[in-house]
Amino acid sequence: MTARKRKAWRSGAAAVAVALVVAACGGAAEDADTAAPAPAPEAGDAPAPSGDPITIGVSLPLTGEFSVPGSKHGDGYQFCVDEINANGGLLGRPVELIVTDNRSDPEVGVSQYERFINVDQVDMLFGTFSSLLTFPISTVTQNAGYVMPIPSGGALRIWERGFDTIFYFQQTAAEYTGAAPVGALEYYVETGVVAEMPQTAAVVFADDFFAEAIAKGLRGGEVAIPGTERVIPIEPGYLPDLDIEVVYDEAWPIGFTNWLQLANEIKGLAPDAVFAATASADEAVEIVRALETVGFRPDFLYTAQGTQFEFEEALGDLADGVVVSASWHPQADFTGLLAGEEYTNTDFIANFNASFGRDPDEDEAIPFAVCQGMEQAVIGAGSTDQAAMRDWLAARTPETAVQTILGPYSWDARGLPFDRTQNLTQWQGGELKFVHPAGGFPGVVDMVYPRG
Repeated sequence: MTARKRKAWRSGAAAVAVALVVAACGGAAEDADTAAPAPAPEAGDAPAPSGDPITIGVSLPLTGEFSVPGSKHGDGYQFCVDEINANGGLLGRPVELIVTDNRSDPEVGVSQYERFINVDQVDMLFGTFSSLLTFPISTVTQNAGYVMPIPSGGALRIWERGFDTIFYFQQTAAEYTGAAPVGALEYYVETGVVAEMPQTAAVVFADDFFAEAIAKGLRGGEVAIPGTERVIPIEPGYLPDLDIEVVYDEAWPIGFTNWLQLANEIKGLAPDAVFAATASADEAVEIVRALETVGFRPDFLYTAQGTQFEFEEALGDLADGVVVSASWHPQADFTGLLAGEEYTNTDFIANFNASFGRDPDEDEAIPFAVCQGMEQAVIGAGSTDQAAMRDWLAARTPETAVQTILGPYSWDARGLPFDRTQNLTQWQGGELKFVHPAGGFPGVVDMVYPRG
């Protein structure tokens, strides 16, 4: 990353209203430059924003199954909007975030986005949390021609429908997430940290778009694309490809409570590794705790969620050794842009801490990156015209990428990012350590194996 001198940033200086319902003015359509970003105002030197606000609608699961990550996504979005307003606003106008609670219910989320579009006529939309909610909501936004930047919704069923208004702000499709833990095992076998590759594995997962997709990537399967006759084979799967036998393969329903029975069934087969494709951090806590309660500690334990500080708070020492894939980590100090100035991951952490009194985790960092990307799209398009923003985002290349605290983004025709893979983290001594890819950033440490 470059080390150019940056102007000091301040956060939270301009309060931004959060309302449930607000009348909004639509953005005027202007010709967009689809080749490169338009010049942006200097941060800190811009006059205070004025005029009608640029309104952004987002429906989040503030209550229900996904309430913890949903609420934190709201914090990440709001913090970014505060930072933009504190540095002159967007196109000289204040930015207003309109947040509604979809209660983790897809039908409620659909109706709320329909209201944003047809009643409130917001200037922009931000995406919600989870593939389960994103799948039906993205159909609404596609049909209305609204750009939908997605922070959470990696299942291929979302991305293989031929939509041209959706853009993913994470690493890769959920089916390919398993490459990270399996790749780390391969690397650490080669370096001698892991004596030998696990021979057997259990794959357990939530009955959820995202979690099921991860499981299919691990043990193989097929992805049927709704509304089409297309079926995408996921073969042979990351585990069979390495001759790791999947001895247990089981899904649990949303709202599941019989964790001890599940853990005892896993224990009965004594797999070397357990891969738990969880839909929430709460589920990850439950599976780790249940395995401990029945007295089974596999050599390798992976959960798809668990980078959040609530995970470690709930489990304490039991979190140690758990491996979790991640799209963001404090040590990955990418340089993004905000208000036309460099805004690094380090800036984000420091300013978020100053505003909230605690460090962020990836559930705040990912939506912040979405907001960064959409600010650059508005500046690049010169307006909030949906077609112009869509064309500008679609025209990004690795050389003209959107710059965020998660790194650079450009997308293929599906809206999936080019050349990005999941990072791998592990809880060690109460801290979330960056363990793979080795050498990617300073401070990467060896994975602890076996878990102990």
